[in-house]
Amino acid sequence: MQRRTLLLLSTAAAVTLGAALVLTPSVLRQEVAPPAARLAFDGLAARLASAERIEVRKHDASLVVARQGDAWVLPERGNYPVRAERVRELLVGLTELRLTEPRTTDPGQLDRLGLDDPMRPGSTALLLRVLGTGGQPLAELVVGRRRVRTQGNVPESVYVRRPEESQAWLAEGRLPVDSDPQLWMDRDIANIAEARIRRVTVHRVGEPELVLGRGEEPEAKLRIQVPPNPPSFDAVSLDEVARAFEYLTFLEVRPEREVPGTALGEARFELSDGMAVTVWPSRDGDTLWIKLRAEGGADAAPLNARWQGWAYQVGVWKEKAFTPRLEDLQEREAPPPPAPAR
Repeated sequence: MQRRTLLLLSTAAAVTLGAALVLTPSVLRQEVAPPAARLAFDGLAARLASAERIEVRKHDASLVVARQGDAWVLPERGNYPVRAERVRELLVGLTELRLTEPRTTDPGQLDRLGLDDPMRPGSTALLLRVLGTGGQPLAELVVGRRRVRTQGNVPESVYVRRPEESQAWLAEGRLPVDSDPQLWMDRDIANIAEARIRRVTVHRVGEPELVLGRGEEPEAKLRIQVPPNPPSFDAVSLDEVARAFEYLTFLEVRPEREVPGTALGEARFELSDGMAVTVWPSRDGDTLWIKLRAEGGADAAPLNARWQGWAYQVGVWKEKAFTPRLEDLQEREAPPPPAPAR
C-alpha cells in the first residue's frame, strides 16, 4: 500500500509540474536574461564637444539655443544667456539615454505615445536636434510622453523615436526638453533684503524730488524726509518701496537699446553696506520695464555683470515701488461706512 501510494503521488507531481510549465508565460521561463538596454546615441559624449546649437520645435512653438564662446544664449532674446545647468542636464541626459523597450511601429498609433509628427496641429510631440559645426546633426529625437512612475528610486523614462523612423521606444533617463524659453533662463534679477535699504532718492519726470530714509533707532522704517513736513503717510506703501528688490524676477527681457515705452525718471537706492542701486523705469501701456546699475560694495560687480546691457519687464505694480509719487505714499482715507439698511 505504501509503495502504491508513493507511485500515485509521484505521478501526480509530475503531471502538476508539466502543467505548470505549459501554462507559465514564456517570459517567466527564460533561462537567458534579455539583452541590456543600449544607448540611444553611441559615442555621443565625445561629439558634443563640437555642439553649437540646440533646437526644440513643435507645431506652435520653437526654441533655439546657440553657443557663444563658453556660454549658451537665446538668439531670439538678443543673445540673453540661458542657465548653464539646464543645457548641461539636457546634453548629459542625451549621452546617458538608453532604449529599454521597443514599442509600436505603426504610424497610426504614434500619437498615443506623443510621438506623431511634431509639426501636426494639436500634436504634443517635440523635435529635439543638437547640431554641430556647419549644422551637422549630432543627435535628433522625437520626444513624446513621459512615463509616470509611482515607485521611489525608479529611473525616469520617456517615449522616443528617431525622426526618420516609425519605431517607438521606451527610453530610460532624464531628458529635460521644453520649447518655452522662460524655462531656460534664470529669471532672478536681484534679492536685496528690505532691511538693507537705508535711503531712497526719487526723481520722477514732472514731479518734485522725493527722499525717503530711515532713522538710526533699531527696527527703524523708511519715512518721508523730503519734502519736509509731509502729509500723513501710508506705512504699507513705504514698506513696498523698501522691498522693491526682494525676490525680484523678470517677466521678459530685451537688449537695453530696445527698451520700449516712456521713461518715468530714476531712483537711487542706498544700502547699509555702501552699495547703491539706480533704477530707470519705463512705462509701455500696461507693461513696466527697468534698467539697473549698481555701484560701491562687494556685490556691485557681479550684479552689473548680470544687468549690463539688458532691460527687464517686471510687474506693473512695481512702478510705485521704484518711482513713487508723493500721493502714492499718502495715507488712504478710510471708506465711508455703508448706509444702514432700510
